Amino acid sequence: MSNSTIDRPAALGVLQDAMDRVVATQGAAISEAARLCTEALTGDGIIQAFGTGHSRSFTMEIAGRAGGLVPANQLSIKDVVMYGGVDPEEILDPTKERDPELAHRVWELHDISPADVFLIASNSGINGAVVEMARLARRNGNPVVAVTSLAHSEAVPTRDPAGERLFEVADVVIDNCGVPGDAAYELPGGARIVPTSTLTSALIAQLLTAEICAALVARGIDPPVYISENVVGGDAHNAALRERYASRIRRHEP
Repeated sequence: MSNSTIDRPAALGVLQDAMDRVVATQGAAISEAARLCTEALTGDGIIQAFGTGHSRSFTMEIAGRAGGLVPANQLSIKDVVMYGGVDPEEILDPTKERDPELAHRVWELHDISPADVFLIASNSGINGAVVEMARLARRNGNPVVAVTSLAHSEAVPTRDPAGERLFEVADVVIDNCGVPGDAAYELPGGARIVPTSTLTSALIAQLLTAEICAALVARGIDPPVYISENVVGGDAHNAALRERYASRIRRHEP
């Protein structure tokens, strides 16, 4: 869209339109992803969530937050520093997400079972680390759900050495309905602002969590959900649930 001035209602409309498209078009994919997650959680598996760059915001909505499922583990490139002893300088280059080898290094730092399901987020879906993580999971027998922008991914060449994009190696693809480049509001000079993927990915994460919990309740299972550690009893409640999964899920920095 193009405007002669920055119009806050119009910018809000861009975000609302993106969310409306997700709700209108991605219900079946979200439900299928919820089914795979439910099967994992009722079959001794957990949810493994991975993303790089700003797509890490999706994994933070899935794993380790109040109102989220306890048996969900966040994988991140920073794990090679926090748990692998690597100098932080090694991963401060933002182009490191293009390196497929990083997926192997992150994978080796986690306790991953073939019963787990992978949720992998990448707006572009073209960088080597996310594509390789999806391949590693598939080879290990894990189903893979991709959360990505199909419009962006189909509009640009992949950087993956094997020539694949995330949506091409996933079992289920949830389209975040973003535009190429993510930013969807055009300024008078031609620059674009208001990226939509963070908001739509958070929406997808919460709709997915809601469907998983509904499926667990339908099976007579009390969903293992975090409550805020900033309310009375939160610490004890969460600690008791985390004990069930021991080394399967990692805690994160505040």
